[in-house]
Amino acid sequence: MKTKSWIRTCVAVAAVGWSGFLIAGGEGWISDFSAAKKQAADSNKDLLVDFTGSDWCGWCIKLNEEVFSHEAFKEGVKDKFVLVEIDFPKDKSKLSEETIKQNTEIGEKYGIQGYPTILLTDAEGKPYASTGYQKGGPEAYVEHLDELRGSKEKRDAAFATAAKAEGVTKAKELVAALKAMALSDEMVANFYGDVVSQIKASDPDDETGFTKDAESKAKLATFETKLREKAMAKDMDGALELIDSTLKDGGFGPEETQKMIMTKASIFAQQKKFDEALKAVDEAKAAAPDSKMNEGIDGFRKRLEDMKAKDAEVGKPAAAK
Repeated sequence: MKTKSWIRTCVAVAAVGWSGFLIAGGEGWISDFSAAKKQAADSNKDLLVDFTGSDWCGWCIKLNEEVFSHEAFKEGVKDKFVLVEIDFPKDKSKLSEETIKQNTEIGEKYGIQGYPTILLTDAEGKPYASTGYQKGGPEAYVEHLDELRGSKEKRDAAFATAAKAEGVTKAKELVAALKAMALSDEMVANFYGDVVSQIKASDPDDETGFTKDAESKAKLATFETKLREKAMAKDMDGALELIDSTLKDGGFGPEETQKMIMTKASIFAQQKKFDEALKAVDEAKAAAPDSKMNEGIDGFRKRLEDMKAKDAEVGKPAAAK
């Protein structure tokens, strides 16, 4: 089985044939985050923050060329957003030491994992939506951003309702506000920690399931960290043991369980243990019968069968072929 890695825990973006330093959208973008927040507050606008790798990230450059550099985009957002560029170029000579320090701190605070990441935040810098590259050009992108702005409206409406409620009802409204934004767990922890505390205090018996879900996510994050360590050490057997012990402990939802078992299947395939891999694939599908992944799992199973057949053919004596 030819693959660059036997486990993928993030999406890598590489640029081919690009050089030089590009400013995301040229005129109209601000790199000073504090100044951008002040401008947003003074003008009653939100922030559109572009986390980019301007001289190496192919999708960042593509987003700039297809969307940000066009007047249709700038006209479409000028009354709604202050545009902010947080750049992580290879050629750091284009940025001041102060800007490099600022960008590093902001990237860590927002838990940015890949580029481009586009965050929509209120004037205080609290995120309420996240996106990235979208095809379709500037007009379509503006429409996409307008849809995402609805997340802020839902957030604020839920917060307002929660402020007048008590107990589980209050907790449900706060959970709805967080779900409407679909932010990463790290962003929620860093920017909405007070809301999380209110949910737990209002729902001590966890009728909303929020606490249980948060514990499951934390446990999954720990598992993924350990799995990355096994991957870096190329310890496939250790990774299999980790997956088995984690699954045995339980506490995960069907789709999370399915992903773990599929990782196990991938490792078996790397080891050319095709029977074990096929068995794991069937277990994965059974773990979440209604999962959206199942179509892809069926395709992976077919590839495993083909690889098993080819491997068996290679192993036959010449006279038997």
